[in-house]
Amino acid sequence: MSEAQHQTVAHRHWILIACMLAMFMAAIEVTIVATAMPTIIAQLGGFSQFGWVFSIYLLTQAVSVPIYGRLADLWGRKRMFLIGASLFLLGSVLCGMAHSMTWLILFRAFQGLGAGAIMPITSTIVADIYSPRERAGIQGWLSSVWGVAAIIGPLTGAWIVQHFSWSLVFWVNVPLGIISMLMLARWLPAHEKPSEQSLNVSGSAWLMLSVSALLVALLQAEALGYWLLLFLAVALIAGFILLRHEKKAEAPLFPLAIWQSRVIVAGNAGNLIIGAAMMGISAFLPTWIQGINGGSPLQAGSALAMMSIGWPLASTFSGRLMLHTSYRFTAQLGALLLIAGTALLLTLHAGSSLLQAGFAAFVIGTGMGMTSTTFLVSVQNSADFAIRGICTASIMFSRMLGSALGTAIMGAVLNYNLLLRLPDAQDPVQQIMSPERRQALDGGTLHQMTLHIAASLHWVFIVSLVIAVGSLFIAWTMPRRRPE
Repeated sequence: MSEAQHQTVAHRHWILIACMLAMFMAAIEVTIVATAMPTIIAQLGGFSQFGWVFSIYLLTQAVSVPIYGRLADLWGRKRMFLIGASLFLLGSVLCGMAHSMTWLILFRAFQGLGAGAIMPITSTIVADIYSPRERAGIQGWLSSVWGVAAIIGPLTGAWIVQHFSWSLVFWVNVPLGIISMLMLARWLPAHEKPSEQSLNVSGSAWLMLSVSALLVALLQAEALGYWLLLFLAVALIAGFILLRHEKKAEAPLFPLAIWQSRVIVAGNAGNLIIGAAMMGISAFLPTWIQGINGGSPLQAGSALAMMSIGWPLASTFSGRLMLHTSYRFTAQLGALLLIAGTALLLTLHAGSSLLQAGFAAFVIGTGMGMTSTTFLVSVQNSADFAIRGICTASIMFSRMLGSALGTAIMGAVLNYNLLLRLPDAQDPVQQIMSPERRQALDGGTLHQMTLHIAASLHWVFIVSLVIAVGSLFIAWTMPRRRPE
């Protein structure tokens, strides 16, 4: 699609609003459900299955993202978005009707299969209707959706479970999804002709097996024990078979052009690093605030929300900066901010204020917003229309995979350090996180336990910093040109 064709698309503002509504629906799903889970568990039981409510959603979403991206290239953006959004909304309705934790997990898996279509396809649609120069600026609007959802989601979830049934947490998205679908059905032109090529079914199957085994191994590492090795072996073997299959396939799931483009490869590597580094703050900063500083969940959430505020602000700024400097300069500046923010986490101590933690989160958010926007825009501007869907999906898949890798690596680092420092303590983090168990500890024990856990968390932040440094090397590979 040429720049002239971008400018001839009518009702672009309505299409953009529809895409933002769909993104908001997917973004708020994570935070609103997390807030409502204690109430859901109280009514449905099954606390031992708590982790699977989130893991299965992430698993099915991550597996389906690249497949939807490829189908969007082959069969059209509009058609695949409507199919994916319909699955997501149907899964949402079913989740609200679940009568046990087992059924809720099953319906969450179904919901995740639909969610895999929403983010990559809406981003691809926006890239289709705006020119390369316009994309840089428009990404700020799209990123702001995540910032708003991160703030509104927990508040809305808490208000719903306090005044209504928890089922409404899942059903609140249905009107938004229907409005978005109707708007895109009405105004999104279907210029793309469905390709005569069919989906690489065998390649998709090997991809799903490899990614599923890897994510289960990463997300359930502690629960699996020695079974972890079996899942990793399955992931490696299926991945090897996938690579061999892709080389011979007539219609590969990941076209050769993706791997031949330095910009697209760098963009995926950059998002893998961003996803991994992000878990250093998302998963472990709340633990520091509640466990080391003795703060409340609200204070932990407030500090973490600063990252979600910094992200869209930096994303908007980076869009303008790219137009006046280059992809490389903008990505490098974002990487330096990410490194600086992660380094600030190492300055935290038991007496640190909530403001200090929030400032570190804000700086990290600005770095992530700037780098992620630059990587995404550069990839979309480098990709032809025929492969833009899978290229956009690969970017988001890389970030999801990075998040799972980061969680597993940093969780292992934390557990190893706790084992070395507190070998006789049983679940020490839970002891200082729970107000009741914390009060039951004598002053000396609490002080020693807090010191050792703080030192262990510092090692987690060091790993996050090392990962963040990798983003600077990736940024250096970005082209020295502006969006054109």
